[in-house]
Amino acid sequence: MRVAIEAASLASGTGGLARYTTQLSLALARAFPEDRYALISDQPFPLPDGAPPNLERAAGPRGAIERRWWLWGCEQAAARWGAEAVHGPDFAVPYLARRPSVMTVHDLSPWMDPGWHSTAARVRRRTPWLLRAGRATMVIVPARSVRRQVLERWRLEPDRVVAIAEAAAPWLLPVEAAAGPPAPTPYFLFLGTLEPRKNLETLVEAWRVVRRGLAVDLVLAGRRRADGPLFAPEPGLRLAGEVPDSELARLYSGAVALVYPSHYEGFGLPVVEAMQCGAPVIASPAVAEAAGDAACYFAGANDLAEAMRRMASDAQWRANWREKSLGRAAEFSWERTARRTREIYREAIERFGEFAGCRGEN
Repeated sequence: MRVAIEAASLASGTGGLARYTTQLSLALARAFPEDRYALISDQPFPLPDGAPPNLERAAGPRGAIERRWWLWGCEQAAARWGAEAVHGPDFAVPYLARRPSVMTVHDLSPWMDPGWHSTAARVRRRTPWLLRAGRATMVIVPARSVRRQVLERWRLEPDRVVAIAEAAAPWLLPVEAAAGPPAPTPYFLFLGTLEPRKNLETLVEAWRVVRRGLAVDLVLAGRRRADGPLFAPEPGLRLAGEVPDSELARLYSGAVALVYPSHYEGFGLPVVEAMQCGAPVIASPAVAEAAGDAACYFAGANDLAEAMRRMASDAQWRANWREKSLGRAAEFSWERTARRTREIYREAIERFGEFAGCRGEN
């Protein structure tokens, strides 16, 4: 099988979309050495570290016309490379349905609250049309809840939409704390894009309550989007910005807990990443499908503050949640995700061929 995977998200290098594209392409290539996979984009991007020989970077657009990437360039690049199918991991597929395609819809946040995505007008217009017009042969979503939302909103055929869970990168593992003084100040961690949907104001409010009685910091790690919340400097509040992959395991492992208060998520990948590093998780119900019964859920700022206070002050309670985290994370793997995704590629190829046969095409 030869599959082209659109890789524009790798140009930025960070974020959930880049992690999904990187880990999925690596897992596919490693699990299926008989296949060939190509990453294609209209922007320069690095090939993932450790890419096996059957994962390559195909040539991008040729000339100005192919710069109209989704209209023409993506399809042309896939055709030159000889792709049997194209996977669009970021809410889009080629407009011209000349070969089977698979679209990943990570969540429905662009359509739920305009205030969550001030720059997503193009996605809001384009994705529904691609889905309703059948440009995506198959659709992958990360959770059953997102599958229900997609089916309800766009009335697609149920067998076209498949839920496939994501996973933490295999190199994210528990890191033991460094020995010797001085002992670092304990900290709660949020990791993700700093944006309106993440409900960070509630987190900071709850942390301030906890800090009145306990010496514990709050680390907000991740890229701040232009419309994200701004927090004035104050003791104990650390704005870490984007964190390189080499530091993630240490950051997760050292946290008192990952706190993930998001209003809405499709999956919540940082939750599973933190769990695989042994971090306890305090979260909103938005990530219940990913976290299962291994997260301490809260409702409202007061409830969150109490959960954070107990997590920071009760070592045994914290240890219990750590064990739950490790057990839950073991239920996910990128190899399992890749094997299921390849089944969807095969199904897209078969469905597309059947459809062509009905039209009398050769």
